[in-house]
Amino acid sequence: MTSLLPVARAIDRINELIGKSVSWLILVAVLVSAANAIIRKTLNTSSNAWLELQWYLFGAAFLLAAAYTLKSNEHIRIDIVYGALSRRVQHWIDLIGHVLFLMPFTCLMLWLLIPYVARSYRIQEVSTNAGGLIIWPAKALLLAGFVLLFFQGISEIIKKIAIMRGAMEDPTPFHTAHEAAELEAAALLREMAGEDVPDTLTGNAPPSGDKKTDGSPK
Repeated sequence: MTSLLPVARAIDRINELIGKSVSWLILVAVLVSAANAIIRKTLNTSSNAWLELQWYLFGAAFLLAAAYTLKSNEHIRIDIVYGALSRRVQHWIDLIGHVLFLMPFTCLMLWLLIPYVARSYRIQEVSTNAGGLIIWPAKALLLAGFVLLFFQGISEIIKKIAIMRGAMEDPTPFHTAHEAAELEAAALLREMAGEDVPDTLTGNAPPSGDKKTDGSPK
């Protein structure tokens, strides 16, 4: 674990940087969509290229941020049973899921996507729509997304083993949807009251009475 944890941290940092950066593509997609709609309504002209650009931007944000979503433990899950189990059992479920499902699936997708993208690039594939964009960059985004997801899966496996062995703290403690809503509401109330808002994802938010104002406990 001593030698593997730095690898996991490096993967986390890279995927966090990429995930936060590509989130801005959503704003760009909204602006492109708005500009395209205004031009179409006012000048009665448009192009399929603008529509496909919106798809490219949204696809890039979704695919390239998938690994960061996994790192942040924000992927969708049904926690009817999961949330009722002990945190150690949850770690085992996550570890088994990563090893038996996530990693084989990402490996399969990489095996299929490499020749798929290579062929598209080789023939310089272009959209069949009039005025459309080239297609191979969009297909390359699929490959890039699964490459990032593959490495994040490795990071998650390393961290799960380290957590269960006591080599590191749990960076993303689990909360049910109800608990998460309560934490967000508490953080909002504290913010409205002008208090410092702790990281609600840790679940370690101190009560308002424990807040220090002069460097000493109340």
